[in-house]
Amino acid sequence: MQKRTIYAWAVALICFVVLMIVTPAIPQSQEYHDFADQRRFLGIPNMLNVVSNFPFLVVGLIGLVLCYHGNYFKLSLQGELCGWTCFFVGVGAVALGSAYYHLDPNDATLVWDRLPMTVAFTSIIAIFIIERVDERKGMFSLIPLILAGIISIAYWSFFDDLRPYALVQFVPCIAIPLMAILLPPMYTHSTYWLWAAAFYLIAKVEEAADKPIYSWTHHIVSGHTLKHLCAAMVPVFLTLMLAKRSIETERISLLSMWRISWTKYKENGTKVETYSCTYTSVPAEEQA
Repeated sequence: MQKRTIYAWAVALICFVVLMIVTPAIPQSQEYHDFADQRRFLGIPNMLNVVSNFPFLVVGLIGLVLCYHGNYFKLSLQGELCGWTCFFVGVGAVALGSAYYHLDPNDATLVWDRLPMTVAFTSIIAIFIIERVDERKGMFSLIPLILAGIISIAYWSFFDDLRPYALVQFVPCIAIPLMAILLPPMYTHSTYWLWAAAFYLIAKVEEAADKPIYSWTHHIVSGHTLKHLCAAMVPVFLTLMLAKRSIETERISLLSMWRISWTKYKENGTKVETYSCTYTSVPAEEQA
């Protein structure tokens, strides 16, 4: 492992330790488990919050099958296959873990809701490193990142402190869109990353507005149920991206592409069309 990589990990570890020292602990609020829609249908408690996780299972299984069925996604690097496998396993497991949690919402069952999400989040970071930085570094980072996510869940479970888990969840939310914009892609259709990030942001807003949305819809659907459906669009867009993309012949970052497009737009907007006119003399008619 190169010295630069070691320095990067060392800096990240130091920043984490400093953050843990200077910030207070964040306990898990028990109000988090008090969801707006607690209706029971067909003997299933909190039914809509339970069954709305089903799309995760569908997308996760489809993604896994396409990863290995004749290399449908045309993954050119071995590290990519490992990263996307971990991602789709995490996505499929979200359906089971989240459904289990919503059957009986409490801290103990919440562990199984957050664990697969953490695997998916950390896998995505490793995939970005593999595709846009260096395959070897990405492969080396995959297992440590997943372990860091698992440790953050264990730390919260034992010490009732959400700080490590908050970092694991929200750092990718910032890092992934930034890397998608700033780092040159290996493949086409990079904008799908931004669509996925946008749907995740909408999902977080719906989660925060769980009870208001339930009230606005006249108790038809809650914000948390919509959050599940919106969050499931993240792997949907990433699966579509994998199916459509091809090797990028000219590796240009999205930011550079936007700059080029903006420059062309300004040049076209400032162009002034000029016309040349030719005048000819016409003899006047003689009056009688």
